Amino acid sequence: MSITVAGRRMPVTDALREYAEEKIGSSMKVMDISPLEAEVVLFVEKNPANPRPAVCEVTLRTKGHIIRVEESEEDMYAAIDVAAAKVLRQLRKFKTKVLDRKLRGTGEVPVAAPVNQELDVEGLMNELAEDDEVVRVKEITFEPLTEEEALVKIDLLGHDFFAYTDRDTNLVNVLYRRDDGGYGLLKQKDDE
Repeated sequence: MSITVAGRRMPVTDALREYAEEKIGSSMKVMDISPLEAEVVLFVEKNPANPRPAVCEVTLRTKGHIIRVEESEEDMYAAIDVAAAKVLRQLRKFKTKVLDRKLRGTGEVPVAAPVNQELDVEGLMNELAEDDEVVRVKEITFEPLTEEEALVKIDLLGHDFFAYTDRDTNLVNVLYRRDDGGYGLLKQKDDE
C-alpha cells in the first residue's frame, strides 16, 4: 500500500501530509485489498463565492481498477475527512461487487488489462466546448467488459459516461448516467 500526497498550486505542509496519509491510509487498511496505491491531490479553489473552496481528490488503483473520489469542504482537514469516508464506502462497494463475486463460486471473471491512461472527461469537454472545434484528441483503449463490469467501473470512477467493448459481441458500447437516475446504454448496431 502506497500513498502519494501532492498539492496543486499550493504547498503541502508536513502536518497536512501526515493527516492525509493517516486518514486515507486507515480507510485503505480497513478493506485489506492488495495491491492498492493512492494518489491524493489537495488544492484550494480561488473563487471567493465558493463556500467550500478546499478540495481533496483521491485516486486509488488496484488490480486493474481505478476508484476516484473528490470532495470539497470549508477547510482542507474537513475535505480530507469526508474524502476518507467516501474512499472507505467506495472500497466496500468494490470489494462487494468485484471481489466477493469471485469468491461465491460463480466462475472466475477475467480482469481486463489496466488502461494506460485515465480519461479526463471534464477537461476534454471543456476543451471541446470552445468554438465547436476539436482542439485536442486523446486516444484510449477500450476494455473488453460485460455490462455488469462496466456498471462497476462507471460507479467507481464517478464519470458521467463510460465507453467499452462488449466482451460477448466485440462491439463498442457507451454506458451513461441519466439525469433522472439510473443508467442508459448505447449499443453499437451489429451490421451483420
